[in-house]
Amino acid sequence: MARALLAARAGKTPLTSYPGAVPQTMAAAYAIQDHAIRLDGRPVGGWKVGRIADDLADRYGDNRLTGPIFSEEIREESSGAAPAMPVFVPGFAAAEAEVLLRLGAVGDVDYDAVSIRDCIEEVRAGIEIASSPFAEINQHGPAVTASDYGNNKGLVLGPPIAAWRDVDLIRMPVAMFIEGAKVGEATMETMLDGPFGAAAFLVRTLHRRGVSIAPGTWVSSGAITGVHEVTPGQTVEALFDGKIRVGCLIESL
Repeated sequence: MARALLAARAGKTPLTSYPGAVPQTMAAAYAIQDHAIRLDGRPVGGWKVGRIADDLADRYGDNRLTGPIFSEEIREESSGAAPAMPVFVPGFAAAEAEVLLRLGAVGDVDYDAVSIRDCIEEVRAGIEIASSPFAEINQHGPAVTASDYGNNKGLVLGPPIAAWRDVDLIRMPVAMFIEGAKVGEATMETMLDGPFGAAAFLVRTLHRRGVSIAPGTWVSSGAITGVHEVTPGQTVEALFDGKIRVGCLIESL
């Protein structure tokens, strides 16, 4: 299954069905994901965190999932120019406004949403690009989503959020725009225990999987305004606190 998912991504080949037996547990999903990462061979520069629907959390034993973000797919605005972010067509493609946390040294301890802050070196505004050759990736449960890199296809690094330790980050307003039209608005109060809880979840999950966390690793902490489907040629922009902007152009692979 890992080979089939990886081949579909590498060949830009659409999948009309899941390539094998659908994983029924998160452990099975992460086994596929881990094998795909090994076969892929590219360095991982970050991890996305996504939410598992409340009605599925008990069944899957957690309320979040994670997937790798490869270093070569982490891009930053340069000289005011928004980067082009490729997506699979046909397939699934979406953009999400997210707070990005850069980890420093992470110890082998059981962090929570408070203690994990000591490991965070920087916080930025950002956009996660979610895309997969399997158009129905989000329709078959979180284990399917996690097995295919957590449905990730890149990350846009926006400006730093200054003095993030002192501001009320959780209540910061965030808005998302596609082609200049507002498609969502919310605060991080909707994100379970917020972006710091997402980072603590990630560290716990990677420790259980035996995955090391290098200093400088980015955490894309979860969709704030929703999962907004996009198509090539569209411009996407997220606005944090009414003044911090990050954007990108969606293009076809």
